[in-house]
Amino acid sequence: MGVDSGQLERNLGFLEAMTLGGGTMIGAGIFILPGLAAEGAGPASAISFLIAGFVALLAALSLAELATGMPVAGGSYHYVNRALGGLFGSIVGWGMWTGLMFASAFYMIGFGQYIVGPLAVLDGRALIVLLGVLGLGLIVGINYYGTDESSGAQNIMIGTEFAIVLAYVALGVFFIDPANLREFAPTGATGIVATTGTVFVTYLGFEIIATVAGEIKRPGKLIPLTMVLSVVSVTLLYAIIMLVSTGVVPYQELGDSLVPVSDVAEISMFGTIGVGAVTFAAAIAAISSSNSSILAASRVIFAMGRDSLMSERLNVTHHRFSTPHRAIITTGCVTGGLILLGLRVQEIVALLAQVASFSFLLTYALVHVAVVVFRNADPDAYDPDFELPGLLYPTVPILGIAMAALVISQMRTPVIVVGIGIVALGVLWYVVYARDRAVEEGLVDDALDSLRDEIPVPLPGSAPPSAAEETYTVVVPVANPETQHGLLRLAAASARAHADERSPELVAMNVIEAEASSHRNIESERVDHQHALLEEVHDITDEMDLIVRTRALVEPDAGETIVRVATEEDADQVLMGWNGVLARDEHVFGATLDPVIADAPCDVSLIEIKPGNIGQPVALAGPGPHAPKAAQRAVEFATVQGTTPVLLNVQSPAPGEDADPRQRGHEAIAWVADRAGLDRDDYEPRVVVNEETEAAILDAVDDFDTVCVGLSEKDATSRILFGSIAERISQQAPGNVGIIRGTEEETAANTATESLVRQA
Repeated sequence: MGVDSGQLERNLGFLEAMTLGGGTMIGAGIFILPGLAAEGAGPASAISFLIAGFVALLAALSLAELATGMPVAGGSYHYVNRALGGLFGSIVGWGMWTGLMFASAFYMIGFGQYIVGPLAVLDGRALIVLLGVLGLGLIVGINYYGTDESSGAQNIMIGTEFAIVLAYVALGVFFIDPANLREFAPTGATGIVATTGTVFVTYLGFEIIATVAGEIKRPGKLIPLTMVLSVVSVTLLYAIIMLVSTGVVPYQELGDSLVPVSDVAEISMFGTIGVGAVTFAAAIAAISSSNSSILAASRVIFAMGRDSLMSERLNVTHHRFSTPHRAIITTGCVTGGLILLGLRVQEIVALLAQVASFSFLLTYALVHVAVVVFRNADPDAYDPDFELPGLLYPTVPILGIAMAALVISQMRTPVIVVGIGIVALGVLWYVVYARDRAVEEGLVDDALDSLRDEIPVPLPGSAPPSAAEETYTVVVPVANPETQHGLLRLAAASARAHADERSPELVAMNVIEAEASSHRNIESERVDHQHALLEEVHDITDEMDLIVRTRALVEPDAGETIVRVATEEDADQVLMGWNGVLARDEHVFGATLDPVIADAPCDVSLIEIKPGNIGQPVALAGPGPHAPKAAQRAVEFATVQGTTPVLLNVQSPAPGEDADPRQRGHEAIAWVADRAGLDRDDYEPRVVVNEETEAAILDAVDDFDTVCVGLSEKDATSRILFGSIAERISQQAPGNVGIIRGTEEETAANTATESLVRQA
């Protein structure tokens, strides 16, 4: 895979996803958090874990819908950025990135604590930091080398660790002293909820599944399954571990210990043997948890680089290993700096855990909002295989937001201050760096419009339906970067020509012709392509005042999709590129263009864009039902550079007839202009008299930069056999060439009127 491709391979199955998710949650937290939890809530810390698990389950359900709708690298960041726009995307992106790095540093300091704990003769704090940095270096190297290698190592580590944890629980049950559990909730309900904020850091695993969704096989099935299964199983395991731990060792002693699980194991797991086993498991757990966090954090800034919320240099993959290597190295360096703060071990461990929890509680609250926005806006790129069923929607999003707010409100003031500081950093970064680069505008407006349509009572501040502004909508399918700018300029000019009567609007769309695949990251390709498209569209909006929306689709048939979008948008025109030649097989213009020409319920303009200016357009004002529409397009295109278009008519001398051929030509032009609704000042008439009509046309159009021709009246077979004047103009003329087709109703009316004129 090329270095600049920005794509990730799908190579994570059920076991890998479960070990990334569940493995992170049953990882370092089991060995470090019991002391902090016991200090905050005593034996009732088991309830703190149950509450945290419930909050995590709500978030997992919302994330599962979003992740199966858009299985893209970036997880919650991508969904919030897409739903709520670049500002909230920046807030969540920075929050997730820093939260995951805080968590990773928390795990690696815990790694050092359990290794150094039994070695009292050494300088504990310095050695803890050194071991944490060395362990981080190993993790960064594994992630740099490849996801397969990372997940393979993860499987081995989690299996070993899990066996030791089960032994810890099974043996510990026999050493529980009921007296240790009598003072069950020494800090009351407030302490239980506050402790929930501390221990929530351990529930980041299911987020990691969403964050690497772009690399998971069969995402529609595996993402929701592994998310829910990992949260439920780990929550129950943690509650049992806390009851066992506080039952074996009094919660006061457990809260004062840097290695709480080792203290319990010394009593319940045969002394030194148990301590050794727990130390080994704690080391494995810390490495595996930190590994998952580094993996996910690097994908967050990889995605932010894709969306221009960070440097695009972060959105590249290694030419050999296909990993986001720059994002991994950046994440590793910052995490290393956080570990170095661990020279004050006791204080930094709790702070790292709680700030990470704050960041993700805020993120999940916004994720719940994103689900509501996506449900109501219903964009084409959103097609989830898993949806919150029945009463779960909107119950889950509403309850999830309320629970996240409750837990945050009970966190310590220093934690809230640091958390708000990270939010402020995200806002500042967006204002200073990302605002002019961000391409996601969010779907909030679309969601509110949908709600207005569904709710008969007007929403506060909304206009009544009768006051809704009508639009002149041009759908612009774009794919080729070399012609994209020219097409958008012409489409914008055409739409703005109707600004006096209706609000001009562009719908720029791109279709990737592909079936859904479990082996290729189609969704990531689609987002990357939309990113480039939006940048180009925003260049146009800087020049012209009009509404611009984008639609990015992955469909098996581009032509049928364009027709469907034109119908859904109630479009007035489809303007798209043409290569200037007719097909010589079963198609006329090609497999994509033919369905649009035949079935689009609006005007269609096929434009061959060539290098050079739009300049002065000319329209062939000859016979044919589509000539008036070609004249109208020429007038609209002329506004790009402020020129006056020419309506050209070619007449043969026709000896023996009374009428002057030039007079006939001017009458024909006047008829075309009248049917097009043009005033005399809108165009310049030009009549050429020549026996060789086609040769005269070809000579005349050489003087113009853009030529507009009405669609030939010939049937498809005739066009294939004999070609068309538009194709011959395209082959000879140096400028742009457009084939214009009006609507079926206009065509019928023009044909009838032309017939009457000829008879007269």
